Amino acid sequence: MSKVRNREDLEKIKMEGQRLIFPKEGKILVGLGSCGLAAGAEKVYAKIVEEVHRRSLDFMVGKTACLGFCNREPLVEVRHPHGLRVVYQEMDEGKAEELIAALAQDEHKPEWALCRIHGEKDSSAFIPPQLAQIPIDYELDFYKKQRKLVLRNCGFIDPLNIKEYIACGGYFSLFKALHLKPSLIIEEIKRSGLRGRGGAGFPTGKKWELCHRAPGTKKYVICNADEGDPGAYMDRSVLEGDPHSVIEGMIIGAYAVGADEGYIYVRAEYPLAVKHLRIAVAQAEELGLLGEDILGTGFSFKLHVFEGAGAFVCGEETALLASIEGRRGQPRPRPPYPVEQGLFGKPTLINNVETWANVPLIIKYGADWFRSLGTKGSPGTKIFSLTGKVKNTGLVEVPMGITLRELIFEIGGGPPEGKRFKAVQIGGPSGGCLPEELLDLPIDYESLTQAGAMMGSGGMVVVDEDTCMVELARFFLEFTQAESCGQCPPCRLGTKRMLEILTRITQGRGKPEDLKLLEELAFGVKEASLCGLGRTAPNPVLTTLRYFRAEYEAHIEGRCPAGVCRALLTFEIDPGLCVGCGLCARSCPQGAIFGEKGKPHRIEHKLCARCGACVSACPKGAIAKR
Repeated sequence: MSKVRNREDLEKIKMEGQRLIFPKEGKILVGLGSCGLAAGAEKVYAKIVEEVHRRSLDFMVGKTACLGFCNREPLVEVRHPHGLRVVYQEMDEGKAEELIAALAQDEHKPEWALCRIHGEKDSSAFIPPQLAQIPIDYELDFYKKQRKLVLRNCGFIDPLNIKEYIACGGYFSLFKALHLKPSLIIEEIKRSGLRGRGGAGFPTGKKWELCHRAPGTKKYVICNADEGDPGAYMDRSVLEGDPHSVIEGMIIGAYAVGADEGYIYVRAEYPLAVKHLRIAVAQAEELGLLGEDILGTGFSFKLHVFEGAGAFVCGEETALLASIEGRRGQPRPRPPYPVEQGLFGKPTLINNVETWANVPLIIKYGADWFRSLGTKGSPGTKIFSLTGKVKNTGLVEVPMGITLRELIFEIGGGPPEGKRFKAVQIGGPSGGCLPEELLDLPIDYESLTQAGAMMGSGGMVVVDEDTCMVELARFFLEFTQAESCGQCPPCRLGTKRMLEILTRITQGRGKPEDLKLLEELAFGVKEASLCGLGRTAPNPVLTTLRYFRAEYEAHIEGRCPAGVCRALLTFEIDPGLCVGCGLCARSCPQGAIFGEKGKPHRIEHKLCARCGACVSACPKGAIAKR
């Protein structure tokens, strides 16, 4: 491909890309993001390619990334020549073969359809009767309240084809920005109100301005893609599905602050994201959108992909810098801040994946457009990975200010199997656990902070009535304690002591005075730790103490209300239900169940290991845990 030198060159590639997205012969797209691959999408793709070739079917077969509805994977979209777009869910090799056979006969498989997709190419003039009752995407509860900005191309384009990104308007914002003064770009980002999507919500434009003003001719820009929160995969999905949006944002940011070199710091545990990034960088360089004399403007920018070793603390920006420099990933005191003295001692601008991906949109549509979304203090949208005890798990992008209830119950469908919602852990392991009475809390930076949680990068784990909140707090604290770099005593020692107390409580050895000590330690760690990891590590403990204190007290009294903590459980056989079949006795690894055949059995509690094997083995439901 020849290098792009002007807008006309971009327009030509845009037309080529549009023909690839909507070819005249039609197209079949398979979602091959990490979630799809985990569900078997690679075999589905191979089968579709095989069958299309075998039947000489006049359809292109392509790859895309995550469409967001992760628990319905593998997902396959069929784009018909006349514009009809249908997404099929939970596909496998057998269904793929049948689908292609149906398409060959100009038929459909409505029983497997998730939805029809409404778009510019949608033709309502031709909807086969078989598909007339299939809902349009925006009619589904999962998509109804979403507003896809950052995720606009994910699941729509082939992330490994730069032409398809350009077909969706990609790199036109870069062309526009490179013909503006850097100060005007920074002012537009400031006016937009965009805040860092990595956790703390610091105003992006202010950070850019500080870096722009920092003295020196050598500056760096960095994308923090070190997404380490359990259950979080927002950054991974964007990098897999639309890597060029992040690259374009970074080039614009580099031009605005005067940087000529940058790094994308991505977790090595994200092999697919790393692969897509490296390909995207190479494609942008080939077209002259990265490297020397970008778009013939004289501006040059070199971008590196750097794989992190997996330390959670490297999500903290100064620890990330140390890692790139080849040192152990440990935070350092601030000031000086990275915008003043960052990578290799030079001024450095660091934003996360989602922040960078918003930049091209703001340059394209303007600050006023961006501020029209979300709330006054938290404009725009936010991506959340909705996981846990909820019917519809997946990747969700919603306007800021939406309530927890709308997100969890309307989009997520609430807990499955008629279970009662108990809490939501928001903000990752350093976030907080919010109870049912806060379901109408708007999701914005200030509201979550006041409630004791934090936005974080966007991980959201829903738990139901079967979850023990004390054990949940212990689980998250165990994670952050293990990931502590150990550099400062408050975090290194404080989290360890807190974990010891929580462990005692869940093992039935807690004392009433433990709760006061736990709170004192938590506030001490929060106030005195060196970095954000230590200062936020106590959040799960503090919020569960605040909203679920009764559960802590019950544990100290020797009860686990959720029936989770093994040391506090007692198993009993109901003689009225027991038929003496002996299955429970045969399944017991401790030999703790006694009784004659045909007569009610009993459990010897001194021998019982509280494993629950007997409960699973009993066909009559005669054994209950208390």
